[in-house]
Amino acid sequence: MANGVAQLGGQPILILPEGALRSRGKDAQKSNIAAARVVADAVRTTLGPKGMDKMLVDPLGDVVITNDGATILDEMQIEHPAAKMMAEIAKTQDKSVGDGTTTAVVIAGELLKKAEELLDQEIHPTVITRGFRLAKFRVLDLLDRIADNIDIKNEKAMEQVATTAMTGKSAEKASKELSELSVRAIKKVAETRAGGEVEIDTDNIKIEKKEGGSINDTKLIEGVLLDKEVVHSAMPRRIKNARIALLDCALEVKELESDAKINIDSPEKMQAFLEEEEKMLKGMVSKISQTKANAVFCQKGIDDTAQHYLAKLGILAARRVKKSDIEALSKATGANIISKVNDLSKDDLGFAGLVEERKIAGDEMIFVEECKQPKAVTILLRGGTEHVVDEVERAMEDAIKGIASALELGKIVPGGGASEIEIARDLRKYAESFKGREQLAINAFADAIEVIPRSLAENAGLDPIDKLANLRAQHDKGMASAGLDVFTSQIQDMTKLGVIEPLKIKLQAVQSAAEAAEMILRIDDVISAGTSEKGGAPGMPPGGMPPGY
Repeated sequence: MANGVAQLGGQPILILPEGALRSRGKDAQKSNIAAARVVADAVRTTLGPKGMDKMLVDPLGDVVITNDGATILDEMQIEHPAAKMMAEIAKTQDKSVGDGTTTAVVIAGELLKKAEELLDQEIHPTVITRGFRLAKFRVLDLLDRIADNIDIKNEKAMEQVATTAMTGKSAEKASKELSELSVRAIKKVAETRAGGEVEIDTDNIKIEKKEGGSINDTKLIEGVLLDKEVVHSAMPRRIKNARIALLDCALEVKELESDAKINIDSPEKMQAFLEEEEKMLKGMVSKISQTKANAVFCQKGIDDTAQHYLAKLGILAARRVKKSDIEALSKATGANIISKVNDLSKDDLGFAGLVEERKIAGDEMIFVEECKQPKAVTILLRGGTEHVVDEVERAMEDAIKGIASALELGKIVPGGGASEIEIARDLRKYAESFKGREQLAINAFADAIEVIPRSLAENAGLDPIDKLANLRAQHDKGMASAGLDVFTSQIQDMTKLGVIEPLKIKLQAVQSAAEAAEMILRIDDVISAGTSEKGGAPGMPPGGMPPGY
């Protein structure tokens, strides 16, 4: 049966819709591997400190300039089903650990390249995937063994993790200052549990970006920065020692239900109605004033009349503050979020040393800072242009999530290709313990892992064969942390050089890459049933069913 057509007594039976495409066996495998490798090759040149950037232009003409693997693959609008699976690796890596997206995709692409060579030697895909699985478990175990410990007291190591994450991005020239900022931010929001475990929720570090100034003007605010303005012109713009009330209810009189009506048949009744409405608003403001609050942040609206009374009492107010910002304010100032104004009391108020409205890049923003023990902080990013600020934001997220990942497992591994060379060396020895064809697959996995140091050398304009040979020689002598310093072109001790990466990022990269490669290799039949506008199925050449059916 070819392309979903069976013969029965000379009569063809169609079991797939017209326009369906089907590729089977080696054709399907080669097509999928080729598509996946194209994706890996697209991001491979961005790897490492000397990696290049990509400019991505969307259909509307918006430009993104980045070397962040997840961003590149997200913006590329990939169509081929196997290539989409590669993009999924980057998404998973980005969501779970925040960095190492390019590494994961490049390893997956190289695993498939090596697998294709084995398929050409008539080795069955299930044998290859079994070998890859054995190698993967061996690698995860070895990475855990070669890792060093890190804790939240070791600021120097945390800064090195952040700097390594940022190296090669636009933010690199200010990486020392930005690394220090990210470590300070992490230490502010870290919470120590009963058993001494450190828990870090990176969502408590808000990143606010404004173009203007330079990257060096980036600063950490020990509190929350709101992209809002004070609601009334008569309100104070600066309050020292602020007592903060957080409301998730409206300072407005409730609207009537859509089918409800009020009948007013005289001017006196209309006046009484308006006076009652004003009295209710005045009562709400009076309740806030009784608690001695002098700054109010409201998640919903504030009526014009209520604004007037708040301004008369010298209370600063902001309205329609995002839910996430209200929650961050609660963590930073210690205030309770109140759902009914009548329930507000002195004990619900939070504290900030300073609440001030300032103009940043032409926009008013409210700074809530100098909090006592803020469990939510804000990093205000600056940069010369919008594209620079966007790339600095990506670098900062990588740094923050990198430190959080390192502290989560409490372990780090040397970077610069050192871990990969040590893994490959161990796998080749491990392969010798197998007599079957799995040995070839394990050796292929070892060769594939070495794509990382090879790419680092290529992207720096160095000879990859020479550098790989030198690295292997150093590791054979027992220098497990020997890696490639692309700035001096020398083989150096990466741990001493401060080029270190979180263990969690490496573990996730190897797991994601190996599992995606195994899944793609196990596919021997691709059936695309739906036809696109051009007449072909998605991810397939146009033209529908081959002639003759």
